[in-house]
Amino acid sequence: MSHLDPTWTILGSYETREHNRCVDVFARPDGTFGFEEFRRDPEDMGAWYDVAYFAEHRYATREEAEHAARRQVHWLAAEA
Repeated sequence: MSHLDPTWTILGSYETREHNRCVDVFARPDGTFGFEEFRRDPEDMGAWYDVAYFAEHRYATREEAEHAARRQVHWLAAEA
């Protein structure tokens, strides 16, 4: 189950090669940016679930949010 606010706009979505982990980078209506990491398991029929609560953090730019995601989500840095 995702904790992303429906008013947030997804700007980028990055998945592992196995398609079982994902990071979404988003913009909020107040002009701040953030990201969240998700996972999905076959037994959950493809539903995405939050892995961590990174979405609580706010960044001034998309670039700052993406940089933070690469620092904090280890597989994302390896996939880049």
